[in-house]
Amino acid sequence: MAELIVRGSNPLFGEVSIGGRKNSALAVIPATMLASGTSTLSNLPAISDIATYSSILQHFGATVQKPCNSTMRIDTSNISPGKSPPLKLVKTIRASYYVLGALLGRCGYARVGLPGGCDIGQRLIDQHLKGFRALGAEITIEHGEVVVEASRLEGAHIYLDVASVGATINIVLAAVLARGTTVIENTAREPHIADVASCLNSMGARVVGAGTDTIKIHGVEELHPTKHAIIPDEIEAATYAIAGAVTGGDVTLLNVVPKHMDAAIAKLREAGIAVDENGDSIRVACRSRPKAVGVKTLPYPGFPTDAMPPMMVLLSVANGTSVVSEGIFENRFNHVDEMQRFGASIRVEGRTAVIEGVDHLYGTSVQAENLRAGAALLILGLAARGTTTISCIEHVDRGYEHFEEKMREIGADVSRAREEDESWENDHIPTDGEGTRRMVNAYSNRFDDQV
Repeated sequence: MAELIVRGSNPLFGEVSIGGRKNSALAVIPATMLASGTSTLSNLPAISDIATYSSILQHFGATVQKPCNSTMRIDTSNISPGKSPPLKLVKTIRASYYVLGALLGRCGYARVGLPGGCDIGQRLIDQHLKGFRALGAEITIEHGEVVVEASRLEGAHIYLDVASVGATINIVLAAVLARGTTVIENTAREPHIADVASCLNSMGARVVGAGTDTIKIHGVEELHPTKHAIIPDEIEAATYAIAGAVTGGDVTLLNVVPKHMDAAIAKLREAGIAVDENGDSIRVACRSRPKAVGVKTLPYPGFPTDAMPPMMVLLSVANGTSVVSEGIFENRFNHVDEMQRFGASIRVEGRTAVIEGVDHLYGTSVQAENLRAGAALLILGLAARGTTTISCIEHVDRGYEHFEEKMREIGADVSRAREEDESWENDHIPTDGEGTRRMVNAYSNRFDDQV
């Protein structure tokens, strides 16, 4: 199992370029299946989840080329819904469920295994299925797979019981080719929903209201291929901003949309961190010990749950007592035991964590429980005295491109413990961080040969 070795107590200084938004890319990639032909996506993050999704699309007949790390060409001319990808592949990525909406919309049939992803609490797909049924689809679940089919989808009025991001996007994917008009109420408002809608509209769809709590879709007969650039990832940006602040550094984030980070920026400023916005860049500097603040995670535009684990690191060295409330996932605090190994003083009561800021943290050996927890542990290692070893870093590779390389560019002392080189086969899903890195590189080399 690969590990990250972190040597702490070095302030971070310099510039770091933020990649494309993970959650947007993982919805836009399957959206290309709604049209026949070759679409080009740019500003994609170089993460293992993108490689996984490329493999999923190839199982359905797509041809995928990757001329560079941030660009992908997807030819969906020969898409067929008949062959579902292996469950071991689908279960490595939560967003695999978007294949259901895309294939249902284009082909009237889809069969995909139940999704996986980080274990941070219940993440049901009942609202997805509710929307598909309202559009006229029949649904069965058998042998760990969801089967959806319809002779013709019809527009419908759908009210989501909860403002689910995944359900909002999945229903939109299915509805763009449905006959008539679909209205979805109580939709999620995250920026990547608007990004997906923008991509679909560039393909000829008629989606109105994405980014608000009501989305209207006027069904069209067909869509055409497109070129689309993924928006910047505000969670990656927040992670580097917090890392700079925790280490007492001065970091400038390039290629960001400050508006998407309003909640995170507000909390950093409340904690006494200097944040300067300048167009598509943000400078974050910490000139004194952070102040304790209260944080409650909420759906956008509230404080993002994915930024909460790194934020807890900042509060663990803040002056005073902070209270963090998790408003979305019931198991989001499953990384607290690992944080306590550094000497962090955290008490969890249900969905609330009480954090007493400490003067010093100390390096230790820890294990990443999920994607955002892994990022938080790396930041803890940067803030701690001594050396930290982080195992199970494959979680981090799922969502942060070139994480340790970017950290090193701004002064972090981070290295990856290499394992013996292994060949990677198309259906092999690596179980370690170095394996996922080989997966990304294997895809890049294969795509380069096809261009």
